[in-house]
Amino acid sequence: MKKIISIILLALLIAPATIFAQGCMEASSDDGVQVVGYIQAQYETQFLEDGLSPMHGLKANNGFYFDRARLGVVGNIPYDFSYYVMAEFSPTKGGPYLLDAFITYKRLAPWINVTMGQFKTPFGLELLTPCQSLNTINRSRVVSELASPFRDLGVMIWGGTGDKEIFGLKNTNVLAWKFAYSNGTGMNLMDSNLGKDYTARLIFSPIAGLSIGGSYKYGTLKPTDPTMDDDVRKRWGMDISVEKANFLVQAEYISGNDQGSSLVGGGCGETPTLVIGDFVKNGFFVQALYTTPWNIQPVIKFESYDPDADIDFNKQQDWTFGFNYFFNEWTRLQVNYVYKAEESSDSVLADWHEKENDFFVLQLQVKF
Repeated sequence: MKKIISIILLALLIAPATIFAQGCMEASSDDGVQVVGYIQAQYETQFLEDGLSPMHGLKANNGFYFDRARLGVVGNIPYDFSYYVMAEFSPTKGGPYLLDAFITYKRLAPWINVTMGQFKTPFGLELLTPCQSLNTINRSRVVSELASPFRDLGVMIWGGTGDKEIFGLKNTNVLAWKFAYSNGTGMNLMDSNLGKDYTARLIFSPIAGLSIGGSYKYGTLKPTDPTMDDDVRKRWGMDISVEKANFLVQAEYISGNDQGSSLVGGGCGETPTLVIGDFVKNGFFVQALYTTPWNIQPVIKFESYDPDADIDFNKQQDWTFGFNYFFNEWTRLQVNYVYKAEESSDSVLADWHEKENDFFVLQLQVKF
């Protein structure tokens, strides 16, 4: 236990990362219960050689569906508590089911807030970006694989420096932090062993528009072989976000080490696949956006993911090209074309072996 706590404290000191509100949507006042939510209707065309969709298991090249359909309630209880409950109703995600449900004590805010219940684990930049605010329709593959499970049951302490001047810097929340102690089994599941997950995140924002972040996660799971010790999951990541003159550039790197077994997938509303063995995984993404005066926001994103660093020529790399159009502050249209390339060992040199698996996706979102 002392070793684990030391690792967490070290990560907090050396791994500076942007803090977002704990829930995807927050109460706007103290006036009782507020109903919140959003709907994301999508159309997708996949360019496949066999007509089989790897994303949704549909034997079709195109179709309409709901990526997310979420409804919840939020509110503040004078004078120190707030609550947040959100459910997923999209049949595409296997709904309905409980997504988030937590209570926050905020008497010591902004320095310290305490949240207990089911919430997003505080790991990384893109995971903590609310779903309705993602710059591309889909999260990066490295985030979906290495930041999962996205949600967990536990307790979290989080806060920031607020408006206080730190190191001579006057930016809001020059330092912000989150630390969670959770089951490690994912949302709506009881713990399967005595071990818990420890997740820490620290964000350094020296000036407006710049944030540098770091995250660390350690946890154990019930072993696949009952004669062995618990399986181990380790994650660490670094990220940066720069916003200036209508430009936004973000990058994130995540590395993972799994001992005993590994979970493949298991991102937002997905059921992960268990694979036996030891694995070292890593990946990153870089994305750039520009907000024009006409409410249209071109976006380009590159991502790379290596599911097993011990195997050569198996990286998965995607390019996303598209734009976001904002009708108003509640309604947004996103259009993405994803070009997928697969690294292959067909030759002595690294080569990119093309498969027919690119796809085009359009999403219309309304939030309330």
